[in-house]
Amino acid sequence: MKRRLLLYGAGIPAALVCFIVLTILFIPDRELQGVAVRALSREGYTLQTRSFGFALPVGIKGNGIVIGTDNGAVVKLDKAAVRLRLLPLFLGRVVFGYHGTIGKGEINGEFSPRKKGDFKLEIAGVRLDDIPFFATVTGAKVKGELRARGSLRGKQAAASGELQLAVKDAQLQGVKIGEMPLPDANYRNVQGMLRIGGGKANLESLTLDGEGLYTRLKGDIPLTNPLSIAPLNLTLELMPRPQFLEKQKFIFLLLLKYQTSPGHYQLPVRGTLGKPSVM
Repeated sequence: MKRRLLLYGAGIPAALVCFIVLTILFIPDRELQGVAVRALSREGYTLQTRSFGFALPVGIKGNGIVIGTDNGAVVKLDKAAVRLRLLPLFLGRVVFGYHGTIGKGEINGEFSPRKKGDFKLEIAGVRLDDIPFFATVTGAKVKGELRARGSLRGKQAAASGELQLAVKDAQLQGVKIGEMPLPDANYRNVQGMLRIGGGKANLESLTLDGEGLYTRLKGDIPLTNPLSIAPLNLTLELMPRPQFLEKQKFIFLLLLKYQTSPGHYQLPVRGTLGKPSVM
């Protein structure tokens, strides 16, 4: 009886793997890509790829992947792959691992499509200038090396988790929030913490410690579907030193109505994640 149970326990996942492999192998690449396009379309995003197809042992992969919105590209990956992890399957869990490259940087993690869901993310060595989101959404030229780590459990309003990020040697030029320009600056260190819970993504603090300028962004964003239309409830604080303020006097004259005290500016950031603005 024990032997029979063991055979069933190993045989069912093995048969499932074989079925998935055969199914994917006999689906044309165009059909696989169509499934991915429709899945992203439901979330409000577009997908373009240079190539797309089956990945061993069980999964899909693509090259030259561009994910965007109606306003333009937000993410570009040189290579990406999603694979079913076999060991968890034999333990009764369905887990997918994913890997992607952006320039010299990497994105790694895993997720489970079960009802509660589990999602893990790790980013290392990704250059900000290789991420088109900033140019698409803010029209900015940004540089720096991004590191991030996060986890998420649950879906939509029931989701909970956190994301930590850091950027080394950040440079921001030509940043605008809506029509409002922000001062150009170099930042030695950027650190942030995003906590998700109660149907919201709470940006506890994103601090940018720069040469003559200290900047802090905080607030919350409700978790909507698609996320690009999520209304923003953020506050951006700028604390320039006198010498830095003098060098970029014109910008701070435009920001004068947001000055709360000498050397302190507080901007309410509203609009949506896809189209932010300053009130």
